[in-house]
Amino acid sequence: MAQILHLYLLATLLLALSFKATSSSRHSGNNGLKSLHFALYQHETINKTGYIIVNGVAGAGVGQTTTPFGTLFAFQDPMTVTANISSKVVAIAEGTSITSSFDGLRSISIAKITLRLKNHMGSISIVGGTHNIKPADHPVVGGTGDFMFVQGYVTSSPVDLQGLTVTYKIVFHLYWPSYANKFSLHDKHVGNDIIT
Repeated sequence: MAQILHLYLLATLLLALSFKATSSSRHSGNNGLKSLHFALYQHETINKTGYIIVNGVAGAGVGQTTTPFGTLFAFQDPMTVTANISSKVVAIAEGTSITSSFDGLRSISIAKITLRLKNHMGSISIVGGTHNIKPADHPVVGGTGDFMFVQGYVTSSPVDLQGLTVTYKIVFHLYWPSYANKFSLHDKHVGNDIIT
């Protein structure tokens, strides 16, 4: 009985704290929140920019969109301004993923994306679940350079899954808290004009 009461009190405290955090962020509004929204295209070529390090043990076989459960995959992929692989490279995505489903379509991914944009240079780190044939959101867990203190998420969506090189559209939704004002974002919302 005491344990149930303890859990109830803990849940009530967490609810109160989350309500207070939500209320205070609504109070400040978006006036002090700087944001950056843009899209890039990630190109992954099997055995050139992406490699299977450890083969999985069960489930689906190796294909364009699947790998066996437990497969460890590492990548260092170019990111371009358009879906055409020969367009300008403005970022590099490097990281790893581990196949986490027996159908071979889902994985847990960790990546560092190094960006060289018109007015912003640095990197962001993301982590989360990836679905190989459906859009997936990945939370931003940190940043360097002009992306220090950044928060937000990126959405990965398949564009072309045929051939040796697969292409994903990566949409960035980045936000800086008010205490990160020393970083120079001139507008509250900046579109694709940030890419040189």
